Amino acid sequence: MSRAAEAKLPVVRPLDRRSARRRAAWRRRGQVLAFMSPWLLGFTIFFGYPLVMTAYYSFTHYDLLSSPKWIGLANYRYLFSGDPIIRTAISNTLWIIAVAVPLNAIFAFGVAVMLSRARRGIGFFRTVFYLPALVPPVAATLGFVYLLNPATGPVNNLLRHLGLPDPLWFDSPTWAKPSLVLLGLWGIGNLMIIFLAAVIDVPKHLYESAELDGAGGWQSMRWVTLPTISPVILFAIVIGVIEGLQYFTQAYVASTIAAGSAASATEGANSLGYPLYSTMFYPVLLYQQGFRYFNMGYASAMAMLLLVVAFAVTVIIVRNSRRWVHYQGPAVR
Repeated sequence: MSRAAEAKLPVVRPLDRRSARRRAAWRRRGQVLAFMSPWLLGFTIFFGYPLVMTAYYSFTHYDLLSSPKWIGLANYRYLFSGDPIIRTAISNTLWIIAVAVPLNAIFAFGVAVMLSRARRGIGFFRTVFYLPALVPPVAATLGFVYLLNPATGPVNNLLRHLGLPDPLWFDSPTWAKPSLVLLGLWGIGNLMIIFLAAVIDVPKHLYESAELDGAGGWQSMRWVTLPTISPVILFAIVIGVIEGLQYFTQAYVASTIAAGSAASATEGANSLGYPLYSTMFYPVLLYQQGFRYFNMGYASAMAMLLLVVAFAVTVIIVRNSRRWVHYQGPAVR
Protein backbone atom coordinates (compact mmCIF):
# COMPACT_ATOMS: atom_id res chain seq x y z
CA MET A 1 0.00 0.00 0.00
CA SER A 2 1.33 3.38 -0.99
CA ARG A 3 1.96 6.16 1.47
CA ALA A 4 -0.82 8.23 -0.15
CA ALA A 5 -3.35 5.42 0.49
CA GLU A 6 -2.18 5.02 4.08
CA ALA A 7 -2.67 8.71 4.63
CA LYS A 8 -6.33 8.44 3.59
CA LEU A 9 -7.12 5.72 6.23
CA PRO A 10 -8.92 7.01 9.35
CA VAL A 11 -6.87 7.18 12.51
CA VAL A 12 -8.50 5.25 15.41
CA ARG A 13 -7.77 7.06 18.62
CA PRO A 14 -8.11 5.56 22.15
CA LEU A 15 -10.91 8.02 22.91
CA ASP A 16 -12.94 6.75 19.97
CA ARG A 17 -12.44 3.17 21.14
CA ARG A 18 -13.73 4.00 24.63
CA SER A 19 -16.74 5.75 23.13
CA ALA A 20 -17.50 2.71 20.96
CA ARG A 21 -17.28 0.43 24.00
CA ARG A 22 -19.67 2.70 25.91
CA ARG A 23 -22.17 2.64 23.05
CA ALA A 24 -21.94 -1.15 22.84
CA ALA A 25 -22.48 -1.41 26.61
CA TRP A 26 -25.53 0.86 26.44
CA ARG A 27 -26.90 -1.22 23.56
CA ARG A 28 -26.54 -4.37 25.66
CA ARG A 29 -28.27 -2.67 28.59
CA GLY A 30 -31.05 -1.56 26.29
CA GLN A 31 -31.53 -5.12 25.03
CA VAL A 32 -31.65 -6.46 28.59
CA LEU A 33 -34.21 -3.82 29.59
CA ALA A 34 -36.27 -4.62 26.49
CA PHE A 35 -36.43 -8.30 27.44
CA MET A 36 -37.17 -7.44 31.07
CA SER A 37 -39.78 -4.78 30.26
CA PRO A 38 -42.83 -7.09 30.67
CA TRP A 39 -41.65 -8.07 34.17
CA LEU A 40 -40.68 -4.49 35.05
CA LEU A 41 -44.07 -3.22 33.87
CA GLY A 42 -45.96 -5.86 35.86
CA PHE A 43 -43.79 -5.28 38.95
CA THR A 44 -44.35 -1.54 38.81
CA ILE A 45 -48.10 -1.72 38.26
CA PHE A 46 -48.98 -4.60 40.57
CA PHE A 47 -46.37 -4.28 43.33
CA GLY A 48 -44.29 -1.11 43.24
CA TYR A 49 -47.08 1.43 42.84
CA PRO A 50 -49.46 -0.27 45.33
CA LEU A 51 -46.64 -0.49 47.87
CA VAL A 52 -45.80 3.20 47.57
CA MET A 53 -49.47 4.22 47.78
CA THR A 54 -50.07 1.93 50.75
CA ALA A 55 -47.16 3.56 52.57
CA TYR A 56 -48.61 6.98 51.77
CA TYR A 57 -52.17 6.07 52.82
CA SER A 58 -50.86 4.72 56.13
CA PHE A 59 -50.14 8.33 57.14
CA THR A 60 -53.58 9.58 56.11
CA HIS A 61 -57.24 9.29 56.99
CA TYR A 62 -58.78 7.69 53.91
CA ASP A 63 -62.24 6.15 53.59
CA LEU A 64 -62.26 5.35 49.83
CA LEU A 65 -64.95 7.99 49.29
CA SER A 66 -63.17 11.27 50.00
CA SER A 67 -59.65 12.53 49.41
CA PRO A 68 -56.98 11.30 51.85
CA LYS A 69 -56.13 13.70 54.71
CA TRP A 70 -52.65 13.70 56.18
CA ILE A 71 -52.66 12.76 59.88
CA GLY A 72 -49.05 11.73 60.40
CA LEU A 73 -48.42 8.82 62.76
CA ALA A 74 -51.93 8.70 64.20
CA ASN A 75 -52.74 5.37 62.52
CA TYR A 76 -49.58 3.78 63.88
CA ARG A 77 -50.18 5.14 67.38
CA TYR A 78 -53.68 3.66 67.37
CA LEU A 79 -52.30 0.39 65.97
CA PHE A 80 -49.76 -0.01 68.77
CA SER A 81 -51.81 1.29 71.69
CA GLY A 82 -55.44 2.06 70.90
CA ASP A 83 -57.01 -0.82 68.97
CA PRO A 84 -58.76 -3.14 71.48
CA ILE A 85 -58.88 -6.13 69.08
CA ILE A 86 -55.33 -6.01 67.74
CA ARG A 87 -53.90 -8.10 70.60
CA THR A 88 -56.45 -10.83 70.01
CA ALA A 89 -55.70 -10.83 66.28
CA ILE A 90 -51.95 -11.00 66.89
CA SER A 91 -52.27 -13.80 69.46
CA ASN A 92 -54.49 -15.83 67.10
CA THR A 93 -52.01 -15.34 64.28
CA LEU A 94 -49.08 -16.40 66.47
CA TRP A 95 -51.09 -19.45 67.56
CA ILE A 96 -51.75 -20.58 64.00
CA ILE A 97 -48.05 -20.12 63.15
CA ALA A 98 -46.79 -21.93 66.25
CA VAL A 99 -49.20 -24.87 65.89
CA ALA A 100 -50.13 -25.24 62.22
CA VAL A 101 -46.72 -24.66 60.63
CA PRO A 102 -44.85 -27.39 62.60
CA LEU A 103 -47.75 -29.84 62.32
CA ASN A 104 -48.06 -29.32 58.57
CA ALA A 105 -44.31 -29.84 58.08
CA ILE A 106 -44.19 -32.93 60.31
CA PHE A 107 -47.28 -34.48 58.71
CA ALA A 108 -46.08 -33.76 55.17
CA PHE A 109 -42.66 -35.21 55.98
CA GLY A 110 -44.17 -38.32 57.56
CA VAL A 111 -46.39 -38.97 54.54
CA ALA A 112 -43.42 -38.41 52.21
CA VAL A 113 -41.30 -40.94 54.13
CA MET A 114 -44.08 -43.53 54.01
CA LEU A 115 -44.62 -43.01 50.29
CA SER A 116 -40.88 -43.25 49.60
CA ARG A 117 -40.85 -46.70 51.23
CA ALA A 118 -44.00 -48.01 49.57
CA ARG A 119 -43.48 -51.00 47.28
CA ARG A 120 -46.85 -51.13 45.51
CA GLY A 121 -49.42 -48.56 44.50
CA ILE A 122 -47.09 -45.63 45.09
CA GLY A 123 -48.58 -43.68 42.18
CA PHE A 124 -52.10 -44.15 43.53
CA PHE A 125 -51.17 -43.04 47.05
CA ARG A 126 -49.26 -40.02 45.74
CA THR A 127 -52.37 -38.98 43.83
CA VAL A 128 -54.63 -39.52 46.85
CA PHE A 129 -52.49 -37.38 49.15
CA TYR A 130 -51.88 -34.69 46.53
CA LEU A 131 -55.43 -34.22 45.23
CA PRO A 132 -56.65 -32.16 48.25
CA ALA A 133 -54.04 -29.51 47.39
CA LEU A 134 -55.86 -28.93 44.08
CA VAL A 135 -59.16 -28.08 45.80
CA PRO A 136 -59.74 -24.29 46.01
CA PRO A 137 -59.44 -23.02 49.61
CA VAL A 138 -63.02 -21.71 49.64
CA ALA A 139 -64.48 -25.03 48.49
CA ALA A 140 -62.30 -26.98 50.94
CA THR A 141 -63.40 -24.77 53.84
CA LEU A 142 -67.06 -25.12 52.87
CA GLY A 143 -66.66 -28.87 52.81
CA PHE A 144 -65.03 -28.95 56.24
CA VAL A 145 -67.71 -26.69 57.74
CA TYR A 146 -70.31 -29.16 56.47
CA LEU A 147 -68.42 -32.24 57.67
CA LEU A 148 -67.82 -30.71 61.12
CA ASN A 149 -71.31 -29.27 61.56
CA PRO A 150 -72.16 -29.90 65.24
CA ALA A 151 -75.80 -30.83 64.55
CA THR A 152 -75.92 -32.51 61.14
CA GLY A 153 -72.29 -33.18 60.18
CA PRO A 154 -71.26 -36.78 59.51
CA VAL A 155 -68.23 -36.50 61.79
CA ASN A 156 -70.26 -35.67 64.89
CA ASN A 157 -72.91 -38.21 63.95
CA LEU A 158 -70.20 -40.87 63.87
CA LEU A 159 -68.74 -39.70 67.19
CA ARG A 160 -72.17 -39.80 68.84
CA HIS A 161 -72.77 -43.28 67.41
CA LEU A 162 -69.47 -44.43 68.97
CA GLY A 163 -70.33 -42.80 72.29
CA LEU A 164 -67.51 -40.26 72.04
CA PRO A 165 -67.71 -36.51 72.80
CA ASP A 166 -68.84 -34.42 69.84
CA PRO A 167 -67.17 -30.98 69.81
CA LEU A 168 -68.82 -27.87 68.40
CA TRP A 169 -65.86 -27.39 66.03
CA PHE A 170 -66.24 -24.07 64.18
CA ASP A 171 -68.98 -22.95 66.60
CA SER A 172 -66.73 -23.25 69.65
CA PRO A 173 -64.02 -20.74 70.61
CA THR A 174 -61.95 -23.66 71.89
CA TRP A 175 -62.24 -25.82 68.76
CA ALA A 176 -62.41 -23.22 65.98
CA LYS A 177 -58.65 -22.85 65.48
CA PRO A 178 -57.94 -26.61 65.84
CA SER A 179 -60.59 -27.16 63.15
CA LEU A 180 -58.65 -24.84 60.85
CA VAL A 181 -55.49 -26.79 61.65
CA LEU A 182 -57.23 -30.02 60.59
CA LEU A 183 -58.21 -28.29 57.37
CA GLY A 184 -54.57 -27.36 56.79
CA LEU A 185 -53.37 -30.91 57.45
CA TRP A 186 -55.82 -32.21 54.87
CA GLY A 187 -54.30 -30.01 52.17
CA ILE A 188 -50.56 -30.61 52.61
CA GLY A 189 -50.19 -32.13 49.13
CA ASN A 190 -47.85 -29.46 47.74
CA LEU A 191 -45.50 -29.64 50.72
CA MET A 192 -45.67 -33.43 50.71
CA ILE A 193 -44.52 -33.59 47.08
CA ILE A 194 -41.54 -31.35 47.86
CA PHE A 195 -40.55 -33.48 50.85
CA LEU A 196 -41.02 -36.66 48.81
CA ALA A 197 -38.64 -35.41 46.12
CA ALA A 198 -36.08 -34.47 48.78
CA VAL A 199 -36.33 -37.81 50.59
CA ILE A 200 -35.98 -39.81 47.38
CA ASP A 201 -32.96 -37.69 46.41
CA VAL A 202 -30.99 -38.63 49.56
CA PRO A 203 -27.88 -40.57 48.38
CA LYS A 204 -28.20 -44.28 49.07
CA HIS A 205 -24.55 -44.65 50.07
CA LEU A 206 -25.19 -42.47 53.12
CA TYR A 207 -27.75 -44.97 54.41
CA GLU A 208 -25.37 -47.82 53.64
CA SER A 209 -22.58 -46.14 55.57
CA ALA A 210 -24.88 -45.49 58.51
CA GLU A 211 -26.03 -49.11 58.47
CA LEU A 212 -22.42 -50.33 58.51
CA ASP A 213 -21.82 -48.15 61.56
CA GLY A 214 -24.70 -49.87 63.33
CA ALA A 215 -27.33 -47.14 62.93
CA GLY A 216 -30.95 -48.20 63.11
CA GLY A 217 -33.98 -46.65 61.46
CA TRP A 218 -34.33 -43.70 63.85
CA GLN A 219 -30.58 -43.04 63.85
CA SER A 220 -30.53 -42.98 60.05
CA MET A 221 -33.47 -40.60 60.08
CA ARG A 222 -31.78 -38.33 62.62
CA TRP A 223 -28.25 -38.30 61.22
CA VAL A 224 -28.79 -38.89 57.49
CA THR A 225 -32.27 -37.97 56.24
CA LEU A 226 -32.94 -34.81 58.25
CA PRO A 227 -29.53 -33.15 57.69
CA THR A 228 -29.65 -33.97 53.99
CA ILE A 229 -33.12 -32.48 53.45
CA SER A 230 -32.54 -29.57 55.85
CA PRO A 231 -32.72 -26.97 53.01
CA VAL A 232 -36.23 -28.25 52.21
CA ILE A 233 -37.16 -28.02 55.89
CA LEU A 234 -35.97 -24.41 55.89
CA PHE A 235 -38.10 -23.72 52.82
CA ALA A 236 -41.14 -25.29 54.48
CA ILE A 237 -40.66 -23.19 57.63
CA VAL A 238 -40.19 -19.90 55.78
CA ILE A 239 -43.15 -20.46 53.45
CA GLY A 240 -45.30 -21.69 56.34
CA VAL A 241 -44.55 -18.66 58.51
CA ILE A 242 -45.29 -16.24 55.66
CA GLU A 243 -48.55 -18.04 54.86
CA GLY A 244 -49.44 -18.00 58.56
CA LEU A 245 -48.91 -14.25 58.72
CA GLN A 246 -51.25 -13.92 55.72
CA TYR A 247 -53.83 -16.45 56.91
CA PHE A 248 -57.17 -15.16 55.67
CA THR A 249 -59.34 -17.19 53.27
CA GLN A 250 -60.08 -20.22 55.43
CA ALA A 251 -60.75 -18.13 58.55
CA TYR A 252 -63.00 -15.73 56.66
CA VAL A 253 -65.10 -18.45 55.01
CA ALA A 254 -65.32 -20.64 58.13
CA SER A 255 -66.41 -17.81 60.42
CA THR A 256 -68.90 -16.50 57.87
CA ILE A 257 -70.55 -19.85 57.17
CA ALA A 258 -70.47 -21.03 60.77
CA ALA A 259 -72.16 -17.83 61.87
CA GLY A 260 -74.89 -18.35 59.27
CA SER A 261 -74.31 -14.93 57.63
CA ALA A 262 -73.10 -15.74 54.14
CA ALA A 263 -75.83 -13.90 52.23
CA SER A 264 -73.51 -11.07 51.16
CA ALA A 265 -70.00 -9.79 51.69
CA THR A 266 -71.27 -7.08 54.04
CA GLU A 267 -73.17 -9.48 56.24
CA GLY A 268 -70.22 -11.82 56.20
CA ALA A 269 -67.95 -9.08 57.46
CA ASN A 270 -70.22 -8.62 60.48
CA SER A 271 -69.50 -12.18 61.58
CA LEU A 272 -65.71 -12.03 61.15
CA GLY A 273 -63.90 -13.65 64.04
CA TYR A 274 -66.84 -15.90 64.99
CA PRO A 275 -67.05 -17.36 67.53
CA LEU A 276 -65.95 -14.76 70.09
CA TYR A 277 -63.05 -13.52 67.95
CA SER A 278 -61.39 -16.95 68.05
CA THR A 279 -60.83 -16.77 64.26
CA MET A 280 -59.98 -13.08 64.15
CA PHE A 281 -56.53 -13.28 62.61
CA TYR A 282 -54.44 -10.25 61.71
CA PRO A 283 -55.27 -10.30 57.95
CA VAL A 284 -58.98 -10.78 58.78
CA LEU A 285 -58.89 -7.71 61.02
CA LEU A 286 -57.05 -5.81 58.27
CA TYR A 287 -59.79 -6.72 55.80
CA GLN A 288 -62.48 -5.73 58.27
CA GLN A 289 -60.95 -2.32 58.89
CA GLY A 290 -60.35 -1.59 55.22
CA PHE A 291 -63.43 -2.98 53.49
CA ARG A 292 -66.05 -3.16 56.22
CA TYR A 293 -65.36 0.01 58.21
CA PHE A 294 -63.64 1.81 55.29
CA ASN A 295 -60.67 2.79 57.48
CA MET A 296 -58.32 2.40 54.55
CA GLY A 297 -55.63 4.56 56.13
CA TYR A 298 -55.54 2.41 59.25
CA ALA A 299 -55.69 -0.77 57.15
CA SER A 300 -52.71 0.51 55.15
CA ALA A 301 -50.76 1.00 58.37
CA MET A 302 -51.61 -2.58 59.36
CA ALA A 303 -50.44 -3.80 55.94
CA MET A 304 -47.13 -1.96 56.25
CA LEU A 305 -46.56 -3.46 59.69
CA LEU A 306 -47.32 -6.91 58.30
CA LEU A 307 -44.80 -6.39 55.49
CA VAL A 308 -42.07 -5.29 57.92
CA VAL A 309 -42.74 -8.20 60.30
CA ALA A 310 -42.77 -10.78 57.50
CA PHE A 311 -39.48 -9.46 56.13
CA ALA A 312 -37.85 -9.33 59.58
CA VAL A 313 -39.00 -12.84 60.55
CA THR A 314 -37.77 -14.25 57.22
CA VAL A 315 -34.35 -12.64 57.70
CA ILE A 316 -34.08 -13.97 61.26
CA ILE A 317 -35.01 -17.52 60.22
CA VAL A 318 -32.58 -17.53 57.28
CA ARG A 319 -29.74 -16.08 59.39
CA ASN A 320 -30.21 -18.64 62.16
CA SER A 321 -30.54 -21.49 59.66
CA ARG A 322 -26.79 -21.52 59.11
CA ARG A 323 -26.44 -23.55 62.30
CA TRP A 324 -28.60 -26.46 61.20
CA VAL A 325 -29.03 -26.32 57.42
CA HIS A 326 -26.49 -28.40 55.50
CA TYR A 327 -25.92 -28.10 51.78
CA GLN A 328 -24.40 -30.92 49.73
CA GLY A 329 -22.46 -28.58 47.45
CA PRO A 330 -19.80 -26.02 48.39
CA ALA A 331 -20.90 -23.35 50.81
CA VAL A 332 -22.12 -20.14 49.21
CA ARG A 333 -20.91 -17.04 51.00
